[in-house]
Amino acid sequence: MLAAIQTFLRGYSLFPADDEPDGEHSLRLAVALLLLDVARADMEVSAEERQVARQLLERFFPVSPDQAQALVDAAQREAEQATSLYPFTSLINRECDMEERVRIVGMLWKVSSADGKIDAHEEHLVRKVADLLYVPHARFIQAKLVHTTE
Repeated sequence: MLAAIQTFLRGYSLFPADDEPDGEHSLRLAVALLLLDVARADMEVSAEERQVARQLLERFFPVSPDQAQALVDAAQREAEQATSLYPFTSLINRECDMEERVRIVGMLWKVSSADGKIDAHEEHLVRKVADLLYVPHARFIQAKLVHTTE
């Protein structure tokens, strides 16, 4: 299953192969997909949510605004077809330490609150992703408090 998702992710060639290791590209796309999946959990992806997702990707990864926008676009296409979060969270678990995973959960909270409200479906999905990323509940709540009150 992981090989299949890596093959899929290679299909989104946003960066020249010489500039980035394949694993880094897959990780970027996996994080972008989670951000967009949370944004669309309430069945509507607002312009604010897309903009916040792009800005967060620029800060989390060393990418240009154009590269971040390309990631958001690719992730939105994939989010509409993805049937499971497991391949993406599994990749993140393998590549990121706990602090980075907590930071990703914080990013999910920022996207979900970007339009001024956190829908119950968005909250449920952030909680599910946090569980799949093995983020302890206390850190999950802390991330919510920090990232939804800024």
